Amino acid sequence: MGMQVHFGYRMVSPEEKVRLVLRHFNTVARKYDFMNTVLSFGMHLLWKRRAVRMLGPQRGDRVLDLCGGTGDLSILAAKETGPSGRVILCDMNPAMMESGRRKLGRNAVEGPIELVRGDAELLGFRSGQFDAVMVGFGIRNLTHMEKGLEEIFRVLKPGGSFMCLEFSRPVTAWFRRLYDLYSFHIMPLAGKILAGSREAYTYLPESIRVFPGPEELKAILERVGFEGVKYRRFTDGIAVVHTGRRP
Repeated sequence: MGMQVHFGYRMVSPEEKVRLVLRHFNTVARKYDFMNTVLSFGMHLLWKRRAVRMLGPQRGDRVLDLCGGTGDLSILAAKETGPSGRVILCDMNPAMMESGRRKLGRNAVEGPIELVRGDAELLGFRSGQFDAVMVGFGIRNLTHMEKGLEEIFRVLKPGGSFMCLEFSRPVTAWFRRLYDLYSFHIMPLAGKILAGSREAYTYLPESIRVFPGPEELKAILERVGFEGVKYRRFTDGIAVVHTGRRP
């Protein structure tokens, strides 16, 4: 048997994971923002604002929003980079990007945002092209995470900044038990009722549980070559933001 990778708790071939992740986001694309807001009680918007502030994009910067989905991070970054900067939203899923395109049309965005379809593990950008790269809730969906991180490192300028916002597990024991109950029972039921897919919202908590913890991810980022890597937990560790820079 060839190499197997996680799709939630299931072990599948790399090719199968690519297909399953595409199907997952095709299923949830139309209601992705709505479900994020409902299931996080609106907290995901606060986490994203804080994460972009930690990244610290500046006027005139070129910023890559990788696995950018429906564009929340892109919109926040464009407010900071302004008309002289550029934000590129890159995602492999056309349905998610179409939802993002509609959102961009409804928002007064200060700086230019360009949508580019692409594979996070094989980016079609030249080396050293970006002042900053950010990923929000997308790294854990990559088939080969370290390969994606190496690509991020490659396209960053020397001195460029990286930010990864991702789900994790609470640190307080009683809250972790409550979160497990919510994740494995309430979320799939809400997914079935509100988005028509129990499977998509069963994969979500499973994918969080098999994703590296904050210290492990910090070590992976340092192994790739990032310096000054640090992380901050939000809401007792439900979400964690890692930042680092390319030397």
